[in-house]
Amino acid sequence: MCGIVGVISTAPVNQLIYDALLLLQHRGQDAAGIVTAGPDAKGRKFFMHKARGMVRDVFRTRNMRGLPGTVGLGQVRYPTAGNAYSEEEAQPFYVNAPFGLVLVHNGNLTNAHALKQELYAVDRRHLNTDSDTEVLLNVVAHELELAARDLPLTPNEIFKAVGAVHRRIKGSYAVVCLIAGHGVLAFRDPFGIRPLCLGDAEGPEGRSVMVASESVALEGTGHRMVRDVAPGEAVFIDLEGRVHARQCAAKASLNPCVFEFVYLARPDSVIDGISVYQARLNMGETLAQRLVSTMPPNEIDVVIPIPESSRPSAMQLAQKLGKPYREGFVKNRYVGRTFIMPGQGMRKKSVRQKLNAIVSEFKGRNVLLVDDSIVRGTTSKEIVQMAREAGARKVFMASAAPPVRFPNVYGIDMPTKGELIAHDRSIEEIREFIGADALIYQDVAAMKKAVGSLNPNLAGFEASCFDGVYITGDVSAADFEALAAQRPLQLEEDAESASRLALQSATEV
Repeated sequence: MCGIVGVISTAPVNQLIYDALLLLQHRGQDAAGIVTAGPDAKGRKFFMHKARGMVRDVFRTRNMRGLPGTVGLGQVRYPTAGNAYSEEEAQPFYVNAPFGLVLVHNGNLTNAHALKQELYAVDRRHLNTDSDTEVLLNVVAHELELAARDLPLTPNEIFKAVGAVHRRIKGSYAVVCLIAGHGVLAFRDPFGIRPLCLGDAEGPEGRSVMVASESVALEGTGHRMVRDVAPGEAVFIDLEGRVHARQCAAKASLNPCVFEFVYLARPDSVIDGISVYQARLNMGETLAQRLVSTMPPNEIDVVIPIPESSRPSAMQLAQKLGKPYREGFVKNRYVGRTFIMPGQGMRKKSVRQKLNAIVSEFKGRNVLLVDDSIVRGTTSKEIVQMAREAGARKVFMASAAPPVRFPNVYGIDMPTKGELIAHDRSIEEIREFIGADALIYQDVAAMKKAVGSLNPNLAGFEASCFDGVYITGDVSAADFEALAAQRPLQLEEDAESASRLALQSATEV
């Protein structure tokens, strides 16, 4: 999962891209990068700055001054392949031929290994990192070169190249690519797994056209949300701000990642016509129905969310049950992420530094804790213990998402099967592990219906971490070993911290 943005404007874009990346910071906190083009030589000169860290730390005044131009793109990185600690693998990626291309990517290629061999042996292109984004960039570059050979580069040739890219690569990908001297190209995989939307703005400084991962980046920078980029579609914005679009996939269907609505996206975003906030309210409603069929609701005294993204579901659940909703945990936003801590003891300490219980909301009560999802279970176990120490008589746990039983290969760096608490374990075994008096999970079909009912045009969802169905059809059990090898390098002293998502359940922004 990453956040990407691209913009063409009649005014300088460095501050605009910076502001958009701040709005997408929740999609990646490991690295950030911006590239701009122009303002002279018709946008043929690139200016780039990227580094590890948060947006506000990566870009200082001196860096912003070094990013002139009215065309640009940016990315916040959440690594799912390659080396998480290499600044070389921070995006954007650049290649000088043909034309000069800079590219940012959100997603994960499932056939990256085969493509690397193909690029070297057939296309004669060199790769310098382990990043699948560099693979994607070189495939795009090669196909653009073939499509535009001895021809002017027009939208027709660009769309022809994107069609060839779709035929070669597998997996999830939302892409923004800056072509020197020509404009910005954006496209999305044929299943629409990762989000991408288009917007425009008219103001005192002129007109701008923007593509971004979420609508919140458009709205927060004064742009009007025009529409989502369709699965398999390519959108090319020329240097005059004219938008050209074409469906470039032979077969396309809308199957967005359901985890975007469960956890990943901001609640104030609208993705593929679905309000993320409303989706979470709906999941709270179906979770309430599930709970009523599982345990007597009269045993619950109060409903308490585990901050942040579980709040809408918890509020709706409490309303449906007729139970008080209370904020029982206060979150400290200035503590490091738990998943990078060097040991289990340190990780547990960090959870307690990040979340603090309000004793008066727990003491002597039967509390229902609501989380957006449960991945490893270690954080849930710690939080249940915190509730007991705060004086709770009984502690029930409810997950707005179904059990996470399978690894994700489409851009969410979930643990291997052995690290997933729900893999090959019964609900009762999970309940015993986390120490709750009762454990209620959302149903897979109910979750899909709750979210899918908000847009009848959806063909379905990419929900592999819940149902084990890998929609691209090219993922087998044997592939998981190879994919695991592409996972980010972890701290040597803690092999257990291999999950970069386990963390976020209840403790990440």
